[in-house]
Amino acid sequence: MTKGAAASALALMLALASGCAVNPVTGQQDLMFFSPDEDVKLGQKYAPEIEKQLGGRFPDENLQSYLDHVGQRIARVCHRPDIAYHFAAVDVDMENAFAVPGGYVYITSGLLEKLGSEAQLAAILAHEVGHVVARDTMAAISRQIGMTAALAAALVSGAPGDVANATSFITSVLSLQYSRDDEKDADLAGLAYMIQAGYDPNAMVETMRALQSLQEVRPVEFFSTHPNPENRIIYLQERIERRYSTLGLLKEGREEYAQNVLAVLKERKKGVRTKTFDVSGEGG
Repeated sequence: MTKGAAASALALMLALASGCAVNPVTGQQDLMFFSPDEDVKLGQKYAPEIEKQLGGRFPDENLQSYLDHVGQRIARVCHRPDIAYHFAAVDVDMENAFAVPGGYVYITSGLLEKLGSEAQLAAILAHEVGHVVARDTMAAISRQIGMTAALAAALVSGAPGDVANATSFITSVLSLQYSRDDEKDADLAGLAYMIQAGYDPNAMVETMRALQSLQEVRPVEFFSTHPNPENRIIYLQERIERRYSTLGLLKEGREEYAQNVLAVLKERKKGVRTKTFDVSGEGG
């Protein structure tokens, strides 16, 4: 056995021995064979390829800046604000959003086009941040012992260009279906995050309804990696009525979203350069 293989085997044995971690969202113990630092390393290693697989970054830095501004508002109030979060729009027509371990969140231009307000955008990003905080991807991979072994070995050995492991990890992330409990936890955590960030929680219900309407006309890619919204709408409404009904007016941001996202998408189709985004919300 080579030194690298021995080190990998030892690291895997130690990981299997530890085997559990507290989920910051639920406070419960989850099966987990990776440390939080390893989440970040995996995200840094594979996020560029995942981004490429998703169609590449949307080619408008003004839109990207606006998206990141909204995302960082969510990141600052989540359970793990110490992570360096990265929010990006990818250039593909399908309607979907993805969370990658280590703080990487992607939303497709197709889904951006179907949203109608900054609060709805915040709802999607907050849900995905909920998955990152809960480490749902790594927990799911930890339940797949064979993949865990391969990834742990690859991570410890640091072997560059490990195509098999990279492909397995990327495929797992892009096709992963979280459990209903995972989705509910991410919904409710995201709901709390967006409220703490100053956004109207009803926007999450609006988003689910909009996607449900699309689903009735044709298949929506969002539901290939997320469950259908019927039950989700019910428990989101119940949580809003029970905990947040007395809140004052919170931000919807329809005009800001129209200017910084919808106008950009429309103008790009016509090949016209758009206005510069100003984090103050004024534009420029």
